[in-house]
Amino acid sequence: MSPGALPRAVGRRLAALATVAGLVALAGCSSVTYAETPLPTTTAPKPTSSTPAAAAAVCDNATQSYDPLPSLPNRGEITDGSMRKIITKGYITVGVSADTYLFGARNAFTGGIEGFDIDMARAVAKAIFGDPSKVQFRVITANDRIPLLKDRAVDMVARNMSMTCGRWNDIAFSAEYYRSGQKVLVGKNLPDAVNLGLADLKGKRVCAPNGTTSLAKLEQVQGPTVVTAGTHTGCLVLFQQGKADAITGDDTVLAGLAAQDPNTVVTKAKAITTEPYGLGFNKADIYLARYVNRVIADLEADGEWKRIYDRWLAGPLGPAPAPPTPVYGR
Repeated sequence: MSPGALPRAVGRRLAALATVAGLVALAGCSSVTYAETPLPTTTAPKPTSSTPAAAAAVCDNATQSYDPLPSLPNRGEITDGSMRKIITKGYITVGVSADTYLFGARNAFTGGIEGFDIDMARAVAKAIFGDPSKVQFRVITANDRIPLLKDRAVDMVARNMSMTCGRWNDIAFSAEYYRSGQKVLVGKNLPDAVNLGLADLKGKRVCAPNGTTSLAKLEQVQGPTVVTAGTHTGCLVLFQQGKADAITGDDTVLAGLAAQDPNTVVTKAKAITTEPYGLGFNKADIYLARYVNRVIADLEADGEWKRIYDRWLAGPLGPAPAPPTPVYGR
């Protein structure tokens, strides 16, 4: 070996040992961390009509109902299962109010139930059977409406029921057949009674029936003390007993209460909600809803809707407005 070869050999061995030592050290080091490569930023695609998210958000207009039938078929032409059951039993069972004066209330002299909603129910019976008396009225509370439809204890509900997206999750509605708004009824003895709204009733006991949108709205207003009853008439009883200072509800309902108690007044304050009324059905009864939508459209077209309004509501509420514009396409 030449004199210069030894130092070169030693150098190569030392370099090799250093490389091995470095690899061993890295392999045994547990504190080493590695930064993850950032994932590319993506934007989630907007849901289409076929995605679950879109299906969950299907209700963006609570007044949108199903397309009406092109025309009313003869009874013998109807094949829908639910309607065949109604036709077979010979009458339609309708859940109604018996204490909502002007819309559904028992006549103290005849014992019959009458009002705007009752005439709507009779119009449906007339369309199906050719006889407006082919209807069985079942008196229910506001809180009963959805459970009885879901259980099929009634075929239809005609009880001044507001259409909401939340309720569409449980039942089906007809097209809007009347539009109301939530107001307040107070005693005439309150200062500036005629102009009071819910927000003005701080510390006052305000009554609304259980299971109603009126109660839901009342509970959102800061100031009033919430009082509940089974019906609006129950609220009127509490008012007359001095257990409530005011009642809130649809202006149509309050007009009926005011007509029964001359010491009360429906305030002129602007309505705090818009309340579109729909006839209620079991969620699966789409054909029945379409059938009834044709009935409603025909009532409006031939002037019968206005005649029903004039019969019950023109006195306390003034001349008939135009019927609500239907929204179809659900």
